[in-house]
Amino acid sequence: MGDNNPYHIRIGSSGEYLPKEERVDTLWKKNSQSIGIPRETSANENRIALIPDAVKLLTSHGHRVVVEKNAGLNAHFSDHQYSEAGAELTDDTAAVYQCDIILKIAPPSEEEIQLCDKRRSLISILNMPMRSKEYFQKLMSHRLTALAFEWIQDKSGGLPIKRSMSEIIGNASVMIAAEYLCHPEYGKGLMLGGFPGLAPTSVVIIGAGTVAEYAARTALGMGASVKIFDNSVYKLRNLQTLVHSRLYTSTLKPELIGSALQTADVVIAAKHSPSGLASCLITSEMVSNMKEGSVIIDVSIDQGGCFETSKPTTHQYPVYRKSGVTHYCVPNIASKVPQTASTSLSNFFAPVLLEAGECGGLDNLLKINRPISKGVYVYNGTLTNEQISKIHDLPFQHLELMLAAYF
Repeated sequence: MGDNNPYHIRIGSSGEYLPKEERVDTLWKKNSQSIGIPRETSANENRIALIPDAVKLLTSHGHRVVVEKNAGLNAHFSDHQYSEAGAELTDDTAAVYQCDIILKIAPPSEEEIQLCDKRRSLISILNMPMRSKEYFQKLMSHRLTALAFEWIQDKSGGLPIKRSMSEIIGNASVMIAAEYLCHPEYGKGLMLGGFPGLAPTSVVIIGAGTVAEYAARTALGMGASVKIFDNSVYKLRNLQTLVHSRLYTSTLKPELIGSALQTADVVIAAKHSPSGLASCLITSEMVSNMKEGSVIIDVSIDQGGCFETSKPTTHQYPVYRKSGVTHYCVPNIASKVPQTASTSLSNFFAPVLLEAGECGGLDNLLKINRPISKGVYVYNGTLTNEQISKIHDLPFQHLELMLAAYF
């Protein structure tokens, strides 16, 4: 039958009637988008979400990238590098926040939210325990779509950004400990590691997640003795397999932790809590029994800290001493190595933004890429996160229902 056949049937090789193939129109067309990279205003944040190589990739695919001047300076990327990569440089902060997608690191301040045009998309860290009810109401009133780095998933259900930052933090925490262990003022002139004829440095790690894994790898590689405590036997067993080394492991028994702390040179707290608030596992009395000049790295400080003696510090003033023990309690350790951390973030976001362009925009990407959509907590001005709703008594709707309605 001809192409004008109204019944859309054809005759098969054996004479039977079969449905005629039809050309299906593409649901979405490729779309260029504008991406804004503002300069971070937090003194404690040195990272940038896209490095120049990623910007070059995006602009070569027809996307417009607007970078605020000096945005990459703290991560050692110059304005010239961004300009050569095809970015538009501006000293007008408002112009950056008028782009289709605003990609930044630290949660935007209320003043920065005010700069956003209606129905824009904002991707950043959230740090939910530190956000107020008014903060979410502000996002909603601007009809923004907001995604949190820490909730974005991959196809396996993992948290790729959180994991990559945890890998960096695990390595960095041991390097920081080594720096302060031999510090003339805050340490005791001890080199972290192990040498013939000398007892190895004793490193205690609280927690058995990704930070602990990479901290243990680095400490073992330097020759230190490592002890790990966690209340999950599964995690302890898995960690021992991952590091390919026999480790001292134990559940979180106070008497065993207390004994380990008395001989420890370095203690790294990396116990993550799904609730967003870390448990205080180490009392001030335990800290007072530690050796003079030993070092505490409280990676969990962004969730309140695992030590009773912990209080947040900054990259400008990172340490203090309590009971003769040096405490390092900077919330975003990854920002200490901003170029490494920025490159890792950029490796994730550049392909995501390209995919968004291919399917016609971020809204369409959220409909077909559900792991990415897990990061959404406000969609077109509607709260979509039940946990935020319960904490702040705000109405919410399920994102899946909203996406189905917009499909």
